[in-house]
Amino acid sequence: MGDKHHRRRRMDAATMSKSNWFRLSSFQIFDLMFNQRNNHKLTCLFTIVLILTCQCLADDGYEMDDFLKREHSLTKPYQGVGSSSSSHWDLMGNAIITTEHVRLTPDLQSRQGAVWSRIPCYLRDWELQVHFKIHGQGKKNLNGDGMALWYTKERMQTGPVFGNMNLFTGLGVFLDTYPNENNNHERVFPYVSGMVGNGTLAYEHDRDGQSTELGGCTALMRNIPHDTFLLIRYTKNRLTIQIDVDGKQQWRDCLDLPGVRLPQGYFFGASSVTGDLSDNHDLISMKLYQLTVERPQEEEEEEELTVPSVDNFEQLNKVEVQEEGMSGVQLFFTIVFSIIGIFVLGVVAVVMYGRWKENSRKRFY
Repeated sequence: MGDKHHRRRRMDAATMSKSNWFRLSSFQIFDLMFNQRNNHKLTCLFTIVLILTCQCLADDGYEMDDFLKREHSLTKPYQGVGSSSSSHWDLMGNAIITTEHVRLTPDLQSRQGAVWSRIPCYLRDWELQVHFKIHGQGKKNLNGDGMALWYTKERMQTGPVFGNMNLFTGLGVFLDTYPNENNNHERVFPYVSGMVGNGTLAYEHDRDGQSTELGGCTALMRNIPHDTFLLIRYTKNRLTIQIDVDGKQQWRDCLDLPGVRLPQGYFFGASSVTGDLSDNHDLISMKLYQLTVERPQEEEEEEELTVPSVDNFEQLNKVEVQEEGMSGVQLFFTIVFSIIGIFVLGVVAVVMYGRWKENSRKRFY
């Protein structure tokens, strides 16, 4: 009787243990499922935040692709530069490759160098980020001449425009470090500016390209201890140039102009030239990104451009000429000749008065 009672208690205890084990297992399972559900919620929340962040970082309705266009980019270790058939870039003139940069010109007089892409670019909307360095032994205003970035129909040409040809077709962005027109009071050098050429428009070197400038800004970018960058963005027929030369890792607006029309199929490049004054002009990288832009149907069906142009360019040029005041030399000579004229008139007046007085005496006697 007692054995049966003990066996029944052991069986009840075993049953209770199994029940507790099932309850514990169920609790663990539900807890695991709850944690997994939380993890899933956290993952979804993180994904939503990431998407919203990316959308907030996107500017003017465009966003960059996950990868840059390597065939149009120039980066270390510069394996795609040279004379081999597999190269994407050509060197020209005195340009050389080092482990750290492509040196367009050294700090020596009368040097010219350039690097040009071999592959034409057929992107409709793009952004070019340029890492560069301009430095040398010359003191302020005793250095020159600067460098230029290009998106043009022509390539591998030499000439007076920062080492490239004049009468170019396409876009030129000039990083000018020396003022050729010493009488200019409106600009402070170094100066960044942009120009769109149509094959017949000439860059005036002696006037630092003022008559054809689309806009620009002062950029203290020479002999800077930190990295210096420039950004060129072309999207929806709008040209934007920004600089980062203050070491703050922030883009600063330099030029923003709508109505700029650039054909596809042009070449990217960079060039530099030195004369009696010189500097090291180093190109560290050029990275081209394709921009994804939503366009209305009518914009998609626009005719293909063949000649670069800028809307209302004549009015832009006219306004600039009107705002241009009298130069310092002109003002100086105007004052000098005015003083001389006044002095001569005074002398003539004194002589005439003396003669009139003398004639008066003779009539009196």
